[in-house]
Amino acid sequence: MRIALGIEYDGTDFLGWQRLSHGSTVQGAVEEALSKVAAQPVAVTCSGRTDAGVHGRCQVVHFDAPVEREMRGWLLGATSNLPPSVAVLWAQPVAEDFHARFSARSRRYRYTILNRPVRAALDARYVSWERQPLDAARMHEAAQALLGEHDFSAFRAISCQAAHPRRCVLAVGVQRVGEQVIVEIEANAFLHHMVRNIVGSLLPVGRGEQPVAWIGELLAGRDREVAGPTAPSSGLTFIGPRYEAHWGLPAEVSQP
Repeated sequence: MRIALGIEYDGTDFLGWQRLSHGSTVQGAVEEALSKVAAQPVAVTCSGRTDAGVHGRCQVVHFDAPVEREMRGWLLGATSNLPPSVAVLWAQPVAEDFHARFSARSRRYRYTILNRPVRAALDARYVSWERQPLDAARMHEAAQALLGEHDFSAFRAISCQAAHPRRCVLAVGVQRVGEQVIVEIEANAFLHHMVRNIVGSLLPVGRGEQPVAWIGELLAGRDREVAGPTAPSSGLTFIGPRYEAHWGLPAEVSQP
């Protein structure tokens, strides 16, 4: 039986999602917990890998259960064996041809910037900090140049292993909510560090150091070296993928 799980995690203390031979990863923790429930090894496939320090609101994974357990057993059993920073939100059977990565139609990220003169204390693990005032409206206007399918080489990490740099951004927005400036972006897929590099380039626009047109110029220029720096990982949260409704997954990961 193929099973899908929704997982949330605080990525601060992990070296990222992907299992590594050294250090703690979210995938490693999830597979270890599921293996305890199954009493034998379990491997999972995720909808999209996240980097060190990046959080997940509803990461989706699938695995082929080697033993029979009730969904409640997978849900509660796995969560009880996970560290406090990781929890399984839901578990449900899916069709055998469902694939957490390849069945996803898009992925969504949120980047949160605390914009005030004083750094964060309570929220320090989940935001980045910018002391200079940001104009969220300018940032939003600039970000609209990213909509559609483009070559995103200007926002691609040197270490990116993707076969090509073309991605399709379906929605992007920047808004201020009190002391926070929030960047949300949805695309069919993302390049390594793509969101953090976009945010790092939007910040000079928000500070008034670059014109609104700069983001479009960077996109057209395809030169990572002239774009902004990579924004800190702490502010980035993977909201989750979206799947077509026929897969029957929870509303938070299904296309409206």
